Formats: sequence, structure tokens, C-alpha cells
Amino acid sequence: MRHITTNDTPPTALRGIADHSWHKRGLCHGMPSEDADELFFPKPRDHEAIAEAKSICGRCPVRRDCFNYALDNAIKDGVWGGLTEAGRLPWHSKINKRLDYNRVRAVFQGRDVHLSEPEREAIARHAYVRGWDAERLAYTLQVGIEHARDLMRDAGHAVADRDRYWDLYDDGTPENESPDEDAEPTSAPVSRQVHTRALLTALGKAA
Repeated sequence: MRHITTNDTPPTALRGIADHSWHKRGLCHGMPSEDADELFFPKPRDHEAIAEAKSICGRCPVRRDCFNYALDNAIKDGVWGGLTEAGRLPWHSKINKRLDYNRVRAVFQGRDVHLSEPEREAIARHAYVRGWDAERLAYTLQVGIEHARDLMRDAGHAVADRDRYWDLYDDGTPENESPDEDAEPTSAPVSRQVHTRALLTALGKAA
């Protein structure tokens, strides 16, 4: 509303959960509602309609936005992003485990995103490492202050564990020397988070 009444600057290009602006760029935009319903909400065995809908989706410039919209809003019916409800079922079942760093960066840029648990943890770890207080994290995630404190505490434990394992399984060999071939190989019980520094750098630029 502010952009309409008092602000001459263009509105942000970041898309919110309930924003439908991408619809206008879809190939299905402007299609008569009866035809769209028949095509994109076909009967289970109407293979001809399903094939035609998938063909249109395959050429659509906002196919990814359409697909994410269906996942974010738990839409189980119809063809969205080129996938039927059966095709999207595995994605719906895994959405709470999704870790998409593009979505994580979008939160720091101000977009309202339905975060999965791993994505929320990634933001909390970023906040902890950069020395945020719980109030700032609560504002960023739009959660209560007590929940934000719990997330910060868990992030602190996770970062400490990561650093402990990193040091524990470092063989101490200088970078310009080769490891001892006779030495017994040591494997860490958890995989090293090799992208941590790169991620923090990227998030630092976005925040």
C-alpha cells in the first residue's frame, strides 16, 4: 500500500508466499477458466489432457515458480510445474527436509518463505556465527523470542560439534607436504562441511 500512496520507488522484486505476480508470465495465463480446469485439473485417466498440460508446462518460463508455489502451499491436486499430483507426491513428502540455499538467501533479502527445518537451522547457524542476538533472529524468521533463543542454542552446539570434529580428524599435515603413506587412514564419523565457509561468505553478502 505504501508504494501506491506515498512511495515513488518501484516495489521490491522479491516474491512473498501469497504473491501471484509470476502468473502473468505463465503460458496458461489468460486461458479460459473452463479450458484451464479441464487441462490442468484432468481426470486421473485423461492421459491426453495430462500430456498436453505437461507440454505447455515444459515451455513455460515460470515453471519453477509454479512448482514451488504448489509445494509451499501444499497443493495436492492438479498439474503444477509440469507434474501431476502423483509426480509431486515424493516432493511433498520430502519438503520438510529440503535445504535450498537460494531460499535461505531469499530470507535475508526480505522474502517471506516457508522454510524447512534444515533451512531454518542454516539461518540460525549463520546468525550464531555472525554474533546475532536472539531478537534479530526472531525478527528474521518471524518467530517468538523464546523459539529464537532455542534455535541459537542449538546452532551453538552444532557449530561447536562441527569444529570439534574438524580439528579431531585433521592429521596435522602441512598443505605443502604429502601425508605419510604408511599411516593408517582415519575417517570421521560425520562428513566435513566443506561448503561452510563459502556459504557464510554468500550469506554475508546477502544479509
